[in-house]
Amino acid sequence: MTKQYQALSPGHTACAGCGELLAMRHALQAAGPDVIVTGATGCSEVTTSGYPDSSFGMPWIHSLFENSSSVASGIAAALRYQKKQDKIKVIATGGDGATFDIGFGALSAMWSRGDDILYICYDNEAYMNTGVQASGATLPGTSTTTSPSGAVEQGNMMPKKDMPAIAMAHGCVYVATASPGYPIDIQNKVKKALTMKGPKYIQLLSPCVPGWGFSTDQAVKLGKLAHQTGLYPIFEAVNGQITSAMKVPKPTPSVSAYLELQKRFKHVLKNPQLLATIQAIADANIVKYGL
Repeated sequence: MTKQYQALSPGHTACAGCGELLAMRHALQAAGPDVIVTGATGCSEVTTSGYPDSSFGMPWIHSLFENSSSVASGIAAALRYQKKQDKIKVIATGGDGATFDIGFGALSAMWSRGDDILYICYDNEAYMNTGVQASGATLPGTSTTTSPSGAVEQGNMMPKKDMPAIAMAHGCVYVATASPGYPIDIQNKVKKALTMKGPKYIQLLSPCVPGWGFSTDQAVKLGKLAHQTGLYPIFEAVNGQITSAMKVPKPTPSVSAYLELQKRFKHVLKNPQLLATIQAIADANIVKYGL
């Protein structure tokens, strides 16, 4: 009997119910064994690669917080030199902190060069591994350790950076969002991306148990509600044009159905103005993406 390939083996040290490791497992399993993966510093790295062990079933390389893209570009160049670029694909990964903020310069350069690399962002909407600090992916109203809710400020007041749009503006041949609420969708998008030549970007919502403050059996439900409320649009774009989007149900749940399951938004439910602000973001997404 042939042993089944495992892209991400059990036994890692991630939190029970971690949405990021769930998203990662589906993404890398879909990619298959003929890939080389680079990983930025973050939960996806510290929970899977404690020396001398590794949870990964393919070559996986960790360097620094900011340069997963640069390392991936070097690997892709080496594969081209060896004429193996058609046999082995390169995937760069990072959390939203490494993607939206610390590593953005290297990522922008990788895209601008047109490198044939798939970049996957595990978006848990804060710097979870270092203490739940706000990042460029943090939603308005979110309470974090650097944007706590209080008498003066009601959590983070900055907008979430639109990284998929930035990826499209760089000329990425394929851009998509996905969620662990829909694992087959993750798998299909990764497989599709790897058939295309050029820079690709997939952003995976990654519910975080301690950072978001939800029970360990809720990651999949939250992954669905984020989409169903319109707060996290799930779509794909080819050569800068949106080609498909996952429709929201009718009637569409209010964002409170999503927020009330998370401690980071506890104060929002008591603030009608802030709740209306977040609802407006979801409503705008539904119109923008034709959900």
